[in-house]
Amino acid sequence: MSGSPVAPVAIVGGGLAGIAAAVALGEAGHAVTLYEARPRLGGATHSFERHGMAVDNGQHVFLRCCTAYMGLLDRMGVSDKVRLQKRFDVRVLTPEGRGGRLRRTALPGPLHMLPALATYSLLGPADRLRAVRGALALARLDPADPALDRITLQRWLASHGQPEPVREALWDLLAKAALNVGAEQAALGPAVKVFRTALLGRSDAADIGVPDAPLGELHGTAAHDAIKRRGGEVRLSAKVTGIAEGPAVVVDGALVPAAAVIVAVPHGQAARIVPAGAAPGRDAWHELGASPIVNVHAVYDRTVTELPSAAAVGSPVQWVFDKTGVAGLNEGQYLTVSVSAAQRWIDLPTSEIRAEFVPALERLFPAARQARLTDFFVTRERHATFFQGPGSGARRPHARTRWPGLYLAGAWTDTGWPDTMEGAVRSGLHAAGLVRRQLVTTPGRRS
Repeated sequence: MSGSPVAPVAIVGGGLAGIAAAVALGEAGHAVTLYEARPRLGGATHSFERHGMAVDNGQHVFLRCCTAYMGLLDRMGVSDKVRLQKRFDVRVLTPEGRGGRLRRTALPGPLHMLPALATYSLLGPADRLRAVRGALALARLDPADPALDRITLQRWLASHGQPEPVREALWDLLAKAALNVGAEQAALGPAVKVFRTALLGRSDAADIGVPDAPLGELHGTAAHDAIKRRGGEVRLSAKVTGIAEGPAVVVDGALVPAAAVIVAVPHGQAARIVPAGAAPGRDAWHELGASPIVNVHAVYDRTVTELPSAAAVGSPVQWVFDKTGVAGLNEGQYLTVSVSAAQRWIDLPTSEIRAEFVPALERLFPAARQARLTDFFVTRERHATFFQGPGSGARRPHARTRWPGLYLAGAWTDTGWPDTMEGAVRSGLHAAGLVRRQLVTTPGRRS
């Protein structure tokens, strides 16, 4: 190896994609400068303080099959600050007091989930059999098949003997959490990717992981330190407003040359700063749209449930998590309700959301009726993910652009995964790999 880069690699965006790219390039010995317009790293996953509690903007979970994300946590030195289930196990609640449980067995995949479906008490015997048949049929589909990008999950389910009770109590419950869109609007392709990889693949793939520390610590402080340890520079509150050939980035009005540029920002922002000559299809990125997530935060003066997490059907509550320990709360209990595909709720005032969700939580957790609600607030992510409906897969761009040295990253790019933390990390690693190959083959640059 000889020579050195004429300038650092510029990474635009400090979310998980940009962090993953910066860490990977730093490990390979390349100088990087990461630019983030906000005063913190983490992108859509961050924390803030409220009344002495560390509050995550929302509950972000991962699965054991999310190997790229777990690998990034390990590189940042925080893999001990997350907790994985020993075995996929989800309690499903209803307002009427009925309960169901989805728990995998030790059988090899995809057989490991079939007993859970066959004994799922929220479905009658005939519908359980239909669910098993539907799972086996889903396992035979190829998520990379372009035809699956043109139809909805619900249409496929209906045509394969999955009636409304099965769709509501099983498939929509899982799809909405994974894709941030209901089965009636979700493209079949990404849904198949989720079901085949997580539920119908390796037996332990769907084991659920949750943070044991605030997201601001995992994806903010730890990420900043990991990049710095590898010789990188992090510039916060530094807004990139354009990209020039060379390549170079325009930062706060100044042109800054770079060895290569990775644009790792949301698709709407990328469409504004990536030149049309580099990505002639950039106008289609806007058509990816957005799907919101609303998180409802309720703090009680006492414990109202012993469950660390649960799902719900027939309720405005979708998934609820006990965040008491992570938030540093010493008394009472802090629950976070994660509501995906939240178009109905995103613009409602907190008072109206409270009027719906407080009684809903009391119906799911009767002990909450005797508890005093000490705090209630709502966090909203209006552009939490792109809208993963039919046709969205064809609009997701590849990492490589037409300009040498300019690459794209982000969970919205063509990662082969839905818009998830895992997809974001994989995109950053892929873009970093392309940069490394470029720098190896470009005269005057070192490997």
